[in-house]
Amino acid sequence: MTNLIDRRAVLAGLAGLAAAPALPAFAQGAAGTVVLYTSNNAQAVDAVLGVAKDKQAKLKISTITGGSGQLLRRIEAEAAKPQADLFWSSSANTLGAFKPLFEPYASPEAAAIPAALRQPENLWTASNVHLVVAMVNKNQLGGKPAPKTWKELLDPAFKGKIIIADPANSSTAYTILWGVEKLLGPDGLKALAANLTVSSAASTVLRSVGQGEYPIGLTFESNAYAYVAGGQREISLVYPSEGTFSTPEFQVLIKGAPGGATAKAAYDLMLSKEAQIALLENAFRRPSRSDIDVSKHVELPAMDSVKVFGIDEDEAAAKRDEFLKRWQSFSSAAK
Repeated sequence: MTNLIDRRAVLAGLAGLAAAPALPAFAQGAAGTVVLYTSNNAQAVDAVLGVAKDKQAKLKISTITGGSGQLLRRIEAEAAKPQADLFWSSSANTLGAFKPLFEPYASPEAAAIPAALRQPENLWTASNVHLVVAMVNKNQLGGKPAPKTWKELLDPAFKGKIIIADPANSSTAYTILWGVEKLLGPDGLKALAANLTVSSAASTVLRSVGQGEYPIGLTFESNAYAYVAGGQREISLVYPSEGTFSTPEFQVLIKGAPGGATAKAAYDLMLSKEAQIALLENAFRRPSRSDIDVSKHVELPAMDSVKVFGIDEDEAAAKRDEFLKRWQSFSSAAK
């Protein structure tokens, strides 16, 4: 069965659950150490570790960071003797290729999360929801207005002026480029490829635009907004008017996790209301939970004010290798 992430289903679920009674706090008293493989930035990781320190003092979370694709391949290589307990995070379009590595787990915290943001077999659950944006440094546009559409980014005038991460290693980049092809077709993706510079690391995209090395970077809203919140007035976020792409960011329990029950306690903590508020306020991640009012914590546009072009995450996962080969041919031809 196709698990299409339907924006209306997500919004309806969030609205319906908002009126539900308050849920009990996550389990207290967990003790021990768990190993978390994470592709998230320092602000996001620190936000979760801060909640763990305050709410679960005896629970220690040790982190190993890297690109989502790199970490998933590491988990695959370690499958006979798992070294990590949890992985956080990636999109379903990437996780789908690694299902045998994950342990089903229905966290009690998931009751506050719409069904559309939970994998049907409980292999992964959304910790937050991302929107794709163009991060723009207006000081590097030569006095020209910021582009407002995907089609504008295909203009040869932007050749070499747009940076994105490598979709083979970054689920962020994979989501963006898959969405572009679905919205504009293969010719549109090929035209965009001709204008892009591809970085091996997603963090380089942000730094390059923030420091003025590139005028435009394609990334997730939460990553780019950190520069706006940090006071860089030359940075703005563009939500392309034809529709941008929305994707949940998921966490998983690794099959055979050595931490056992302690790993599940850490999983619960990461989905808790406390953790998601900390992520929103410190790392600007839109919560997956229904019981958090984003407007009370950060100045991001309301979800229903942004036009979203729906993408089928299951199709993106099933056709990942095929798409990456096609993308590589477009990217190589553009050099």
